[in-house]
Amino acid sequence: MKKRCQFLLAITLAAVMVAGCGEGVKEEIGAVVGAGVGALAGSYIGNGGGQLVAVAVGTLLGSIAGSEIGKSLDRAGRLAMAHAQQEALENGRSGNTTTWENPDSGNSGDVVPQPAYQQADGTYCREFSQTVTVGGKMQSAYGMACRQPDGTWKII
Repeated sequence: MKKRCQFLLAITLAAVMVAGCGEGVKEEIGAVVGAGVGALAGSYIGNGGGQLVAVAVGTLLGSIAGSEIGKSLDRAGRLAMAHAQQEALENGRSGNTTTWENPDSGNSGDVVPQPAYQQADGTYCREFSQTVTVGGKMQSAYGMACRQPDGTWKII
């Protein structure tokens, strides 16, 4: 279940990587990135003879999801989402919701951080849940992020 949620988070975040692209290009890049993430997720989910099937299904589903998010979440929405993530992870109290909204498109979402913990190497990390609503359709995901030396949080 956790791997599935990380897969969904990765698809959502793949949309962030297409920030400067035109409309058709965003959709294509989202599909390619989503397919790659889906294939990777499928390789972790499947085992034995079923691994190839899991990779194929992951590739297909990732491509579809990445394409939809790539064409739907505009640059302002991606920036608002990234800002909310950073704010929630850096300053948010565990269990409290940080929301974002793009008033022009109506897209929105929220981030709910969990307690921070310190890894053996001294790095601080937090698990979090996130929702993104695009065109009235909500997607939920779970993930983990770790604080970088420059103060930003990197999703792992």
